[in-house]
Parts: sequence; C-alpha cells; structure tokens
Amino acid sequence: MQRARQIENLQESKWDLIIIGGGASGLGLALDGATRGYKTLLLEARDFTQGTSSRSTKLLHGGVRYLAQGDFSLVYEALHERGALIENAPHLCAWQGFVIPCAHWGHTLFYGLGLKLYALMAGKWQAHGTDVIFKPDGLLPGVRPQACQHAVRYYDGQFDDARLGITLALSAHAHGASLLNYMPADRLLFDADQKICGVGAQDRLGEQTFTLHAPCVINATGVFSQAINQMDPSTTQNQITPSQGIHLVLDSKFLPSKHALMIPKTPDGRVLFAIPWHGKLLVGTTDTPIQEVSYNPLPLEEEVDFLLDTLAQYLEQPPKRQDVLSVFVGLRPLISSNHARATKQISRSHKIYIAPSGLVHLNGGKWTTYRRMAQETLDACIKQGLLPPKTCQTQTLKLYAYTTDALDSRLKVYGSQAQALLELERTNPALARPIHPNYPYSYAQVFWALEHEMAYSLEDVLSRRIRLLLLDARAAYGCAMSVGQFIGEYWGWSVEKTTQEIADFQALARAYILE
Repeated sequence: MQRARQIENLQESKWDLIIIGGGASGLGLALDGATRGYKTLLLEARDFTQGTSSRSTKLLHGGVRYLAQGDFSLVYEALHERGALIENAPHLCAWQGFVIPCAHWGHTLFYGLGLKLYALMAGKWQAHGTDVIFKPDGLLPGVRPQACQHAVRYYDGQFDDARLGITLALSAHAHGASLLNYMPADRLLFDADQKICGVGAQDRLGEQTFTLHAPCVINATGVFSQAINQMDPSTTQNQITPSQGIHLVLDSKFLPSKHALMIPKTPDGRVLFAIPWHGKLLVGTTDTPIQEVSYNPLPLEEEVDFLLDTLAQYLEQPPKRQDVLSVFVGLRPLISSNHARATKQISRSHKIYIAPSGLVHLNGGKWTTYRRMAQETLDACIKQGLLPPKTCQTQTLKLYAYTTDALDSRLKVYGSQAQALLELERTNPALARPIHPNYPYSYAQVFWALEHEMAYSLEDVLSRRIRLLLLDARAAYGCAMSVGQFIGEYWGWSVEKTTQEIADFQALARAYILE
C-alpha cells in the first residue's frame, strides 16, 4: 500500500462510497464497503488512527462496568465481536487473564457471580472460564497480600490498536479500497436538490485538490466531527460529549505477572486496569469531561495523581512520577445525553444518523465493536437508498497477514509479513540495526512503515507503526535524531525539513514525559 498509487486512483472521481475519517470507525467502514463490492474511498486528514484510535486502553472487552450498569445489549454485542476479532486477527489480538483482588469473601462471590454471567453471555466466543479463588497465593505477584485475600479471575481480550488500524487499512486496500492519509475533506458537494453528492479534498503533502463524487458520504471523524457537521446545514443531531482518558506506562517490575489487575470500583466509581502490554505495564484509565478537543491532548495533574494514588493502595512497590515511562491521552466521542450526570455514565453505544441532505454520521462506540458498527451503518445506507443492496462479508473475514504460526514477539503484529521483514534484516545489515539500544525495533521496521504502510512522518513511525513513543517516551526522544535522518533520506528531504521534523517530534515526545 503506497500513497503515490492511491493518489493516482483519485483521477477517477466517481465512487460508490466516500468515508471521511481514518480511525477505527472509518477503517472498519472501508473494509466492509470494499468487501461488499462497493467502489470505496477513505480520506483521513492526518495519519490513520492518529486520534484516539491509537490511544485506547488496548482492551477488547464487553465492558464489566457496562454490565454493572445494566447495559446488557452492549455487553452481549461487544463480547461476540471480541471473540470474532481474536479469531480473525490472532497476530494482533489475544486472550488476557484479569484478576480482581478482593479483601473480603463477600466481594469475591459478588464479582464471581457477575463475571460468570459475563462469560455465559459470550457463548461459544468465550475461550476461558471464570474462577473464584479463595487462596490466590502467587496469582498476582507485586500486589499487597492484604488487598488480595481472595480473587476472581476472568478473561477478556487485548490488542494493539494502531497496528489493528493499519491492518484494517491494508485489508481494505487488498479488497480494492483506496485510502489516503493527509487528505482532509475540506468541503461537501451538493446537487441541485441540496443532497450530498461528494466531497472536495486537499492533499496536505502534494498540494493537489480533488473533486470526488459519490452518492453515499459517511462522516466517521469521531471527536472531530463538528467540522464536518458545520459543512452541512441540514445536520442537526450529531452532537457528542467528549471526555478524555489518560494512561500511564510503567516497567513490568511493578506487576510481574502474566495476568492483568482489574480494580472494579475505585473511590470515585471508575474502573482501573493494569495490563501487561508489549513488555510494559499499561495503567488506565480516567474519564474526564473536556470542552476542547485536539489531536494531542494533555493529561491533567489530578488524573495522574488519581492513577498513582489508586495503584499505591494495591501494589507492594507503589510507582512514583519518575517511574512513568510514558503518559498518553485518548479522547472518547460519547453520544450526548440529557440524563447522564457524568461522562463515565454515558453509554459507549454507537449512533447512526442520516441528515436530510443524505450525509451519514457514525459516532460513539468503541474499538471492540468497530466491525458491527460498520455493518449496521452500511445496512442503514442501503435501507435509505444511498447504496445498492449487498451483504456484509466481514464477520468471518481473516484480516491482512492473518497467521496462526508462532512468531517472534517483536514482529508478531506483522503476521505473515514477518518473514519478509526478517529477510530484509538478513540481506541488509544496516536495516537490521536497532533504532534504540534498549529496544529490539529495527530500521527494517522503519523502512517497512515508509515503503508499505503509508507512514510519512517521524511521529507516524515511532508512535503508530512502531509503538515506542507510547512505551517509552524518553527512548523515542533519544532515537528521534537518527530515525528522523533515516526518514529524511528516504523522502529526499532538505536538511532544514529534516531538522524541523526531528524538532517537532521531540517537542511532542516531551509531552509524553512526566516532569
């Protein structure tokens, strides 16, 4: 998948389906549309998954909290989608054991019964059962014994969100879709009856403009949907209540276990997770209402304190601010509600809204249900007469590079393409070099991202194709000079352009470091 070839495809201006937004929702729509046989185009203003879709809690889950809130339909749907996704993309998704520490046997029975129901709701898609454990010795090393007199163990899924996004893009492309990053839709096109009939787009990298026609246009821009809403006078019901969640990344020594820690009820009623992820410990999340949305939101001091203070109640070796390797922030496009008192009470269900102009809006939802969201949206478009009837094909579709082979953990996210990367490293010693002495990521992975995965910038590579910025922001800062020079040589950038790119990324990396 190379951007120059995708640009060539834009010379054909007529499409069946144009999707605005390259996050989880948009990429899911692109794959669904392409596999149904629609001529499909996706436009993303920046990089694929650059918004919140690369900064999630990395969980594929039904939502234990939503079960407690009585949102059974959302939990049921998400549990079934979770199982299907783990089966369709085993190189990116896996089962993960979670342990709820309980100081009292009554709590153990309460959570145990609830999570037995949780597992039953998944039906055939539940690979592991739920255990009520009254003597959890050694189950969670690193957790204070007095906080874990008893325990409940259950299973959910975990995944790499940005890599799943890139894989969806590659899958859609393999089925005939065209996808462009750095290609914002800057205007909507209307016919004489004020019905939507396409979009105008501006290439941020090549300065070209395009006029693109389609009978079906979908706004899947999530928290950034207001800009598209304002282009269509008939759009009146696509309002969201954004919230942000922060995540801390720590050394795995603080919880040296294959199991994740789940605290179902913190002092303010939130759920807290501490999850092993890519050799580190990922801790999250908060749920804080915000007024302004941005591509690079910043953590609030009270959010950091909340996570560290809550962990200190459970871990034998409580982490301090200086132990945090990276802090990252994601935004949630929650559907506006007149009834919920706080964002943590707003449903994570999605909403499909078709404006009088025919502009389709998909908002809300979560990564676990991206496939179902896409299916329901395109079915709604068919019902509205915006697309000819065609059946969804994605429920059992194996995603790009699908493999069940055992792979080196460093390259597992590449699936069946891992062998090609190993061959690159074998035949070119310069590409086999690690980009940082403390991490196994190689320059072959940088090259692969530029050559095959439509990465352009230093941030694209070190944040989303390789997850180093999220895993260790100081290490990402430290290797920015050498990786930036490699990227500059690949693209033929001037010295000034390369220097600016490195400086911009290092400024971004500093925002991921707690001072």
